[in-house]
Amino acid sequence: MNIAVVGLSHKTAPVEVREKLSVPEPQIEGAIAHLLSYPHIEEVAILSTCNRLEIYVVAQETEQGIREVTQFLSEHSKLPVISLRQDLFVLLHQDAVMHLMRVASGLDSLVLGEGQILAQVKHTHKLGQQFNGIKTVLNRLFKQAITAGKRVRTETSIGTGAVSISSAAVELAQMKLVNLTASRVAILGAGKMSRLLVQHLLSKGADQICILNRSLGRAQELAKHFPGQPIKTCLLSEMMSVITESDLVFTSTSSLEPIIDRTKLEMVLEPRQPLMLIDISVPRNVHADVNGLANVQAFNVDDLKAVVAQNQESRRKMAQEAEGLLEQETEAFDVWWRSLETVTTISCLRNKVETIREQELEKALSRLGSEFGEKHQEVIEALTRGIVNKILHDPMVQLRAQQDVEARRRCMQTLQMLFNLEAGEQVV
Repeated sequence: MNIAVVGLSHKTAPVEVREKLSVPEPQIEGAIAHLLSYPHIEEVAILSTCNRLEIYVVAQETEQGIREVTQFLSEHSKLPVISLRQDLFVLLHQDAVMHLMRVASGLDSLVLGEGQILAQVKHTHKLGQQFNGIKTVLNRLFKQAITAGKRVRTETSIGTGAVSISSAAVELAQMKLVNLTASRVAILGAGKMSRLLVQHLLSKGADQICILNRSLGRAQELAKHFPGQPIKTCLLSEMMSVITESDLVFTSTSSLEPIIDRTKLEMVLEPRQPLMLIDISVPRNVHADVNGLANVQAFNVDDLKAVVAQNQESRRKMAQEAEGLLEQETEAFDVWWRSLETVTTISCLRNKVETIREQELEKALSRLGSEFGEKHQEVIEALTRGIVNKILHDPMVQLRAQQDVEARRRCMQTLQMLFNLEAGEQVV
């Protein structure tokens, strides 16, 4: 049994590839069920964000499990395996464990130390449990990674003033526009990213903001987070008319297809009307063909790297501090993982002792005769169970707590010999 992660990120693949492999939340349940249907995959969790798609699995046969995940990704993205492999990374066990720790802590993010990823890892854990993909091993791994992420944010300074994708997008707009404060801004979408966009735009002095969403109520709810600000709200169906009155448009919707393209813009824009589009969605909301239009500047998440680079260097020293905490959390998981090989021996010992208890109890009750009341039988049943549990408690605790691998294995061999156990195949 082994842990593996197969995926791609902003480090390994461009946005045009990442968007093909993105797994929207409504598809997560079906994707987990599909992956669990493969013969070598026992557990699975899918982390899908704008900058990464990572599939964590527990597989009995590691190589076969990785092939099955790759096959799933090929079918999902409709990209041939041979071309997909050049953008994928594969990490096994210790490397996979440390990778998730770094992801949850924001150390593998496009924006070093960004905090949104921890919430996304928590949500991945929740969905994995909800759809029966996460069981014993991945449950422990994700809990440990979430603990690591929390420790990094509370015990180091990596999160202080950390920029997000949204703030980097606003900084990009500020770099490219002559006057952000005088710009008319439209934001498509009303999710968390959009809320951060509004927050950062207001901090930069922008005060002509319109939020568009498929549900007007959700757009209005977002606007209420900023009382006293003249934020307009519209239905997404009014998008093109709002764009004609905008200088800057941010897109952050969950649409699986582009909602803005060259044809739509040509129908509404004046030939010399300048427009800036900043698309922070994956899959992209803005089609690449808009780049051919005069006076239209279009950017996507990959274009944020130049902005982010300005903030990275000062944060690298903070990241080194965080790495030490991650090593502690990785070691804690590894201790638990190594203790799994005791499960089979402990189970065999408990089963054998329980069988003896039941046999001896049955003999005793038969000798006591039918007059012996049911209530008395329950008392004796509880008594014998309590004795067995107390006798087994200390050996089990000590066996699990033994961190030295060889010492633990010698203990298991001794138990197997003394109690004549047939432990069978080891768990790890």
